[in-house]
Amino acid sequence: MTVSLSAFYGKLNGIEPGLSHALVGQTATPMADIVRQLGAEAEAWVAGYRVKIVDGLWLAATEHRFQALRDEAAAPPSGKSLVVLQPQLHLATDVFPCEDGHAQERALLGEVLQSVEADDLWVGNRNLCTLGFLFGLHQRQASFVIRQHGNLPYQARAELQEVGRTECGVVWEHPIILQQEGRSMTLRRIVMRLDQPIRDGDTEVAMLTPLAQETAGALEVAQMYRRRWTIEGFFQSVTLNFEGEIRTLAYPKAALFCFAMSLVAANILAVVRAALGSVHGFGKIEAGLSDFYLVDEIQHVYRGMMIAIEPKQWVVFETLSSTQLAEVLQQLASPVHLASVQKTPRGSKKKKPPRKPNPKKPHVSTAKLLKQPPLPP
Repeated sequence: MTVSLSAFYGKLNGIEPGLSHALVGQTATPMADIVRQLGAEAEAWVAGYRVKIVDGLWLAATEHRFQALRDEAAAPPSGKSLVVLQPQLHLATDVFPCEDGHAQERALLGEVLQSVEADDLWVGNRNLCTLGFLFGLHQRQASFVIRQHGNLPYQARAELQEVGRTECGVVWEHPIILQQEGRSMTLRRIVMRLDQPIRDGDTEVAMLTPLAQETAGALEVAQMYRRRWTIEGFFQSVTLNFEGEIRTLAYPKAALFCFAMSLVAANILAVVRAALGSVHGFGKIEAGLSDFYLVDEIQHVYRGMMIAIEPKQWVVFETLSSTQLAEVLQQLASPVHLASVQKTPRGSKKKKPPRKPNPKKPHVSTAKLLKQPPLPP
């Protein structure tokens, strides 16, 4: 069926953010079952809790294609999303998209609270540290490890006590109380005083958690917050391997849908990695498998495969259970030669001397430089 380009883009612009949200959540559920069937679920960070890392991502600025953008010099981001990653499954299990690229992450916390379940353990940055969100998690019998925002009001019940040291700095702890509309909640405030300042210049990071000391000590809580950067590696894989942010796609709804599709593709890659790990060893896959080479291999083979294999051959997969599909994936993973999709090892980086600019010599001849004899060591 042929359609005009304007009708095609009009359809893309009509894809509501709720569809992108449902696409990621509903496809992640069966994929999570397959990961468990393959035995690829990682060890729990805290016994009895389901860890969910949540972080926001602004989509890249698009080209100035619309009339409304033609005269604007500022970069126009096409939206933002809060993404939920379950590190035990290596899957993005939820996304909360927003068309407004200037929206704060806090504007989406009400939607996030609707997805909270008992025994969740939410890990997030200080943008999530609001009284409404923390009390909302507590009301739903969920726990959290969230970095404290500087504007959060609290009452200290005792002085800070030093409890130990990590590789980044000294860790302190004390109990505090939060209050909101007649409600109160007792938390542990854990402070890590860093040996070196972090990227934003802070030398101290404070985390809040209701977890009991017997469940997770202060050093363990600090380590959990540091492992939050797992989601940054996931975002990097989505950006590099699946082109989830297309600069020419300026429609916000279409851009969010494209990003949701890239999350689904990243989840499929996680299932493929789980299948390979169940056959060849999870340690070998985690240490040596290259996402780039694996995605590149699939992209190059896919088009020819779809020509060679008739559509009717794929119907059987529609009726397979999670257990049956996991068995099929293991059979397909068994003959894979991992050497073709392994990471390229890198040697140690050598410190480069600073370049010295010469204002009298703005250009050089590469050919002449190559003909010069090498300098003595």
